Amino acid sequence: MIVAIVGPTGVGKTKMSINLAKMYNADIISCDSMQIYKGMNIGTAKVTEEEKEGVTHYLIDIKDINEDYSVYDYQKDARKILNKLLSENKNVIIVGGTGLYLKALLYDYEFKENNIKKDYSSYTNEELYKMVLNIDNESKIHVNNRQRLESFLNNHTKPSKQKSNLIYNDVIIIGLTRPRDELYDAIDKRVDKMFSDGLLNEAKDFYDKKIYSKAINTAIAYKELYLYFDNKISLQEASYLIKKRSRNYAKRQYTWFNNQMDVKWFDVDIDNFNNTIEKVVAYIKNKKD
Repeated sequence: MIVAIVGPTGVGKTKMSINLAKMYNADIISCDSMQIYKGMNIGTAKVTEEEKEGVTHYLIDIKDINEDYSVYDYQKDARKILNKLLSENKNVIIVGGTGLYLKALLYDYEFKENNIKKDYSSYTNEELYKMVLNIDNESKIHVNNRQRLESFLNNHTKPSKQKSNLIYNDVIIIGLTRPRDELYDAIDKRVDKMFSDGLLNEAKDFYDKKIYSKAINTAIAYKELYLYFDNKISLQEASYLIKKRSRNYAKRQYTWFNNQMDVKWFDVDIDNFNNTIEKVVAYIKNKKD
């Protein structure tokens, strides 16, 4: 059995994944494009060893922050792990908010041949950016990063207007959601907690080591704090930007999952999370029966 848990940032995916993994004796495969990097812990809300509660996790802390890692790399690595677990008759929980990673893993998502390159010189950055968003609505590539925009377009195919086909059997996709105003408030409070947990020092350590990798330039929280360290914005402005961009990212995540996958959504009971767990478990039981 494969259960994928999706949804926007800050909605409770990690907590749900641990509970289901313990209930079904499952291993967890992370589906987060930033949690693969070592050291990016607080800013990515990476699951801690304490939170794991002994459950085996894959594809977390597998790359140095200076290394590049593409969705194509993820597809190869994740499918290898998933196929091995399934061959051992192991239940698998996949959790994360990076929709393109999940689609590359579970669906018939193919990449272009690397030797076929299109000339995009006649396109403006804004045009390239819109083309990228048409493929990956949650892309974090900056509109002015022309090299990455062209590289993305040369390595990804445009998805069909219809949802792609799953290549694995017995896949159940669970989505967690909350009312938009509650979610946005939770995201703001989560950012405040990141700062109290040491986010500033975590980012400053990378900055002092002069790390300007793709991961740093992509991940929300670190790139905003780099602007603060460069004395381009105040710390208050950096915090505001992190919250604003996190909320915008959550909105794009909803759009992505609704347009690209068949998701069964569950409203999170923030006052009693066990109620949500019980509803999800009942749904899984019904699907299995």
